[in-house]
Amino acid sequence: MNKRYLESIRKEHGLSQQQLAERLGLTRQTYAQIEQGERGLSLAEAQKLVKLFDISLDDLASGKKTQQLEVSIDKPTKKPSSEPLNIRISVPQERVDKFREVLMYILNKIGAKPNVGETVLYKLLYFIDFDYYEKYEEQLIGATYIKNHHGPTPVMFKKVVEQMIAAGDVEQVKSKYFQYEQRKYLPRREPNLKDLSAQEIKLIDDVLQRLGNKTARELSDYSHQDVPWVVRQLGEDIHYESVFYRSDKYSVKEFTDEL
Repeated sequence: MNKRYLESIRKEHGLSQQQLAERLGLTRQTYAQIEQGERGLSLAEAQKLVKLFDISLDDLASGKKTQQLEVSIDKPTKKPSSEPLNIRISVPQERVDKFREVLMYILNKIGAKPNVGETVLYKLLYFIDFDYYEKYEEQLIGATYIKNHHGPTPVMFKKVVEQMIAAGDVEQVKSKYFQYEQRKYLPRREPNLKDLSAQEIKLIDDVLQRLGNKTARELSDYSHQDVPWVVRQLGEDIHYESVFYRSDKYSVKEFTDEL
């Protein structure tokens, strides 16, 4: 969170640190730590701020209002042109090749486990992507995930997997896990590790060790309490910046073995 943004928006509303601290149910000293970046906001505190200042959680996380997002249009300076305007919008970078190799790595490591079907893969990819972003403030895959009833779903998954099946990289099989129908993917080659750094592999291994034995139901329920999923509406894209408001249970700054 941009600490200058919080200070500036507080001053825009004519509030002192003491007044805003009281509205948040905090001491002035505690609030001052937040404004100086020495203490994070809890989800409840962040929700109070967005309601008080009439901003979104993403505004608070990014430090700028939605209408100030980095969007520019190159307008013709001379004669009108029949060519379309060049619109540039800063968006997450979806790395299809990286997505493919991360998925191959997961399948080679735990794809044969009976619990690892398509739904489990969705959640593992989500936590890999969002944990990496929280920990290093940069994207690993940068895939787009949407909120659905069963948890975060990577939009590019089906298209990429279809390409991998056609290329002979993976084989799709159907099975049952307990009484549930399950779609599994079995690897037919090793991942290309040159596309993955040691830092990325370590984080992937951490996520697989922590969550790789969970069922689809367990992972879905678990994802439903993670802040990036909680603050979005069904069908909406899940925003990476929301990871900075995670509770201690989900934050990768201090790993926990508990679900």
